Amino acid sequence: MIKVTKLNGSELVVNADLIEFIESTPDTLISLTTGRKIMVLEDPDHVIELAVAFRNKARAYPVPVGGNGSVFEG
Repeated sequence: MIKVTKLNGSELVVNADLIEFIESTPDTLISLTTGRKIMVLEDPDHVIELAVAFRNKARAYPVPVGGNGSVFEG
């Protein structure tokens, strides 16, 4: 999840996994795989940085492997 700012100044948390593409029109428009579009104050490069940081952080946690969930791979 990433935190962005809507044009009216309110904060919104977006599921970064749902971002399909980002446009600069000149405002930043985030299009989600759900079809929803969100205009935000952050520039496209910053949104990308937030999404990449989210993915890197999510990847830092161990992932269970095997059937019983007791064995972790890091």
